[in-house]
Amino acid sequence: MSSVFAGQSRDELRRGWVEAWRKGRARTLLTPLESAIVGIVDEHPEYHDWLERGDVAIAKDFAPEHGAVNPFLHLSMHLALREQVGTNRPAGIAAAHARLGARLGPHEAEHAMMEALGRALWEAQRAGVAPDERAYLEEIERLASRR
Repeated sequence: MSSVFAGQSRDELRRGWVEAWRKGRARTLLTPLESAIVGIVDEHPEYHDWLERGDVAIAKDFAPEHGAVNPFLHLSMHLALREQVGTNRPAGIAAAHARLGARLGPHEAEHAMMEALGRALWEAQRAGVAPDERAYLEEIERLASRR
């Protein structure tokens, strides 16, 4: 489970989202990654005004113990899932997403899959190991198989 953002600081990552959204709103030329970002943000109107706050949005801390939802994390998980589905890595995730998407719609399928992705990343971080792709895919398969 790699990331197109590997090696960047938190603020650099966040600035990428803010800047891509600014460029998208200004209708300037976008890189493929920026186009993907703008597409994801377009699907989340609740974050539009917030992203336009620029440095205020970048500097904001989101403490889970206070129940704060981190928009950057949410949006980044969409991006990660789309990368996984687009590359079919782990193998089988594209088919599972298609089955889940047929039932829930593609965007809501990603929301359902975020729980599994978040759990896989949390468990790997806690154990200090790479994410268990097999266990992750099995959880996604269970989601996709529900009626």
